[in-house]
Amino acid sequence: MESPFRSEAAAFRFLLITIGAFALIVVTSAISTVLGFLTFLVLTAAAVAVYLRQRGPAPEQAHVDAQGGPNERRILVVANETLGGEELLSAISTMALSERTHFHVVCPALNSRLKTYTSDEDPAREAAQQRLDVTLARLASVGIEATGAVGDGDPLVAVDDAVRTYGPREIVISTHPPGKSNWLEKGVVESVRSRFDVPVTHVVVDAAPGPGD
Repeated sequence: MESPFRSEAAAFRFLLITIGAFALIVVTSAISTVLGFLTFLVLTAAAVAVYLRQRGPAPEQAHVDAQGGPNERRILVVANETLGGEELLSAISTMALSERTHFHVVCPALNSRLKTYTSDEDPAREAAQQRLDVTLARLASVGIEATGAVGDGDPLVAVDDAVRTYGPREIVISTHPPGKSNWLEKGVVESVRSRFDVPVTHVVVDAAPGPGD
């Protein structure tokens, strides 16, 4: 049976809203039957509105103008803490076996909200650059052609910037597993899939999670 929601993240958010609404109805009904009924009507209308918005048609995908030669497979890889994960490196190695393949690795400089507000982004960029340098060195050591850059702290902005400048034919996004991944919770993978008309591969790396993917 086809899900009425655009993504698992959307379905999960709707479930949380439903549970919260039920709890609020119970509390207000205990105070007053009339108040509980009015709360039920308001929350039901809100839930229906959210449901209709989530099941609505997805926005039209943007066309990606692929760069490089006709026989060149250009793949954009986006990852943060999982960048050096064996699962991701294995996936990249497998992709590199077919035809002429070039990779561009983007590591978003994830930062805490407080440091972002205070414009203290240097530590986040330095950490992202270190992970990127290590990964590019490992790829080069096995003969895999790759370039890289530190991207915007917002992974969707980082992908947008890289797609515009690199022109990939495919996108690979690496995250922690469900339940540990901030990017999955925010629907980053599904957003990228719905935004661009190129294949998007999701690679899960089961590494110790930190403040972001």
